[in-house]
Amino acid sequence: MTEAQTTIREPEEGAAPIRLTGFAHGGGCACKIPPGELEDAVRGLIGHPGPEVLVGLDSGDDASAVLVREDLAVLTTADFFTPVVDDAYDWGRIAAANALSDIYAMGGRPVTAINLLGWPRGVLPMELMTEVLRGGLSVATEAGCPVLGGHSIDDPEPKYGMAVTGVAHPDRLLRNDAAAPGLPITLTKPIGVGLLNNRHKQTGEVFAEAVETMARLNSNASDAAVAAGAKAATDVTGFGLLGHLYKMVRASGIGAVIDLQSVPLVDGAREALRDGFVSGGTKRNLDWVRAHLDAGTGITENDLLLLADAQTSGGLLVVGEVPGYPVIGHTTAGQGIRIR
Repeated sequence: MTEAQTTIREPEEGAAPIRLTGFAHGGGCACKIPPGELEDAVRGLIGHPGPEVLVGLDSGDDASAVLVREDLAVLTTADFFTPVVDDAYDWGRIAAANALSDIYAMGGRPVTAINLLGWPRGVLPMELMTEVLRGGLSVATEAGCPVLGGHSIDDPEPKYGMAVTGVAHPDRLLRNDAAAPGLPITLTKPIGVGLLNNRHKQTGEVFAEAVETMARLNSNASDAAVAAGAKAATDVTGFGLLGHLYKMVRASGIGAVIDLQSVPLVDGAREALRDGFVSGGTKRNLDWVRAHLDAGTGITENDLLLLADAQTSGGLLVVGEVPGYPVIGHTTAGQGIRIR
């Protein structure tokens, strides 16, 4: 075996634990292919959708939606990523919550999932792999979504996630392209976990609040948004708050205003920003959306980086007021995004 292929055993008592984030070139949804590059690569690859396709690739939505009955749409999505935290069980929880979130972002309910796993079997202990899968199963069980198998490969870089199938009423779908002007914008989780994940990867510091935020399901937020009559929503993940908001307002042909002081932050995010723990994915997010931003007086480059922070398993961004969650701005009849 080469040095890189040598099996790493579980550490003996008193030894330093295995750091999963050290086996990945990046972490979580910050590893996404940059949005501009991705759009260029898939442009035109929309297949031949028939009338039963309610939501396809063209709107850049969170999941596909296919009409199978007058009162039933089937939703399909897949999401996986490299380790975002060092604890295997927590990584599994976070990855599962993130994959399930795409169904919730469409206003749906997950009904079944299968695991997607890449594992360096000659490098990391299989016991750690079991912990990852156990973490994913725990969150799927909380969601009432059975995990019925999956697919695995021997991969030099660990990766985990799920393919999820869900259902929704076709008249109550939450879509990227259904936002209207003159409505509040609600955000259901604080942002800034990307900064803390990057700090964790580089220093080993653990941020319990960030972990629990990422592992929390968006089920209650989704139910509340649908009950409030919302028509448009997305979840905030690797493209950051600005990137996902831009995709939604662009698809809907409207604009938005964000009130910086109203955007909730996870504890420690501003300190991590101050100390320079900004991921490459966050910088690419800002580069992509910058031409469509109008930053008001006093808005700094660091403020923009915070709003572009590449999230993992973030909250729902809903056009409409959702009781119990903060309003962070409003939609407009114009174009682009103004930050004040």
